[in-house]
Amino acid sequence: MANLLLAIPIAILAVLVSNKLIQRLRFKFPPGPRPWPVVGNLYDIKPVRFRCFAEWARSYGPIISVWFGPTLNVIVSTADLAKEVLKENDQQLAGRFRTRAAARFSRDGKDLIWADYGPHYVKVRKLCTLELFTPKRLEAMRPIREDEVMAMVESIYKDCVSSSEENLGKTLVVRKYLEAVAFNNITRLVFGKRFMNNEGEVNEQGQEFKGIVSNGIKLGASLTIAEYIPWLRLFAPLDEEAIAKHGARRDRLTKIIMDERTEARKSGGAKQHFVDALLTLQEKYDLSEDTIIGLLWDMITAGMDTTAISVEWAMAELIRNPRVQQKAQEELDRVIGFDRVMNETDFSSLPYLQCVAKEALRLHPPTPLMLPHQANTNVKLGGYDIPKGSIVHVNVWAVARDPTVWKDPLEFRPERFHEEDVDMKGHDYRLLPFGAGRRVCPGAQLGINLVTSMLGHLLHHFSWTPPEGMKPEDIDLTESPGMVTYMKNPVQAVATPRLPSHLNKRAAINA
Repeated sequence: MANLLLAIPIAILAVLVSNKLIQRLRFKFPPGPRPWPVVGNLYDIKPVRFRCFAEWARSYGPIISVWFGPTLNVIVSTADLAKEVLKENDQQLAGRFRTRAAARFSRDGKDLIWADYGPHYVKVRKLCTLELFTPKRLEAMRPIREDEVMAMVESIYKDCVSSSEENLGKTLVVRKYLEAVAFNNITRLVFGKRFMNNEGEVNEQGQEFKGIVSNGIKLGASLTIAEYIPWLRLFAPLDEEAIAKHGARRDRLTKIIMDERTEARKSGGAKQHFVDALLTLQEKYDLSEDTIIGLLWDMITAGMDTTAISVEWAMAELIRNPRVQQKAQEELDRVIGFDRVMNETDFSSLPYLQCVAKEALRLHPPTPLMLPHQANTNVKLGGYDIPKGSIVHVNVWAVARDPTVWKDPLEFRPERFHEEDVDMKGHDYRLLPFGAGRRVCPGAQLGINLVTSMLGHLLHHFSWTPPEGMKPEDIDLTESPGMVTYMKNPVQAVATPRLPSHLNKRAAINA
């Protein structure tokens, strides 16, 4: 019996090795680091993957093979190759690789983010483009965004100025304020609810919401190498019970809110937040309840972290570069002045502020490897063979720092976008913070508006300097590992008010 148990994994290993050898004889794969038997390159990959892949690209070339167990992962690191992936071979590479947890959370791709490319994806994508993220709807929701950004300003002002002089010059953890505005903004846009009051206290439903978000991140982060080596799943099974409990908890809260909004619409008191829009359009687009819930949580996961991350990186760069901060403030003072606050209608008159936001997203894209594409047929990239089922990543972090297409690519210099207009919504493959092609982020304009608004208010209302005893260049720009890229050490700074006190307060909330 013992011999039989030993023979089974040996036989499986032999089949895998022989299949890999056959593949290598049949296909011309991109170069890359030499893989180990069974595990491939999994143990060679450094925690901050996009930096690791960029380092390997310098050794092996702009398109490389990296083996996650028996699965070929192809990473491209130039704008030309990104164009091949996202435009010339877009349909063939529009599939989506899902981990076991992502498959469970998305009900096997019933949402948009994790859906396979096909009729369901096309239908839901059309819904997002024609109904949810239209200029008219984004404009209708502008008061929510502006209210929450002003709530952030008011909170910072209260913390950095008080009747006690000893609080002047207090060091603030910037992330605290950015996460609060991102949290309140996304819950109001998606659910039409504000879970947090003016003092930062979260109500009972909000605590449940936060718990669901935190637990989802925890479950997703607990995955092992068995995700990439299928036969190891016999020894590392997915915690189905925990996944099921998490899904039920998420669905229960979402259905309660959906029922509340349905009742509000019946009484004529509902506004067109995303949940209202989806429920109104359910019949027209033949949407299942699973799809509605999946779309709502797609918006939450895509919009909550990435906005706060992007603005924190931008603030870190502005504190490190006082010249840029001062130039942006001079533009704000000239256009807005000192007797009113900025709003989104001012963006067109603030070109340098827009360049600051764009430069921050160039240097620090919130999802530096994008989400993984999967080949749904054999395809050629850069002259190499990419077999069906392979996973393809675009290292947008490396693309945006390529010295062959960017002058002084590591310098934070927003002026580069005055010198050349570069689109960042998927039409110029040198700058891809929101992706491109069939799987480009449908909420790109919403993200750009919120990042620009938050930066504009932070710079107009306050001057930002490093904590006492720290030089601007000492601000740490180290990244944390993960699919989205937080700063490893949250940026800390001293905020000094620039505007009259009455302009640092907001009007009453109108959810």
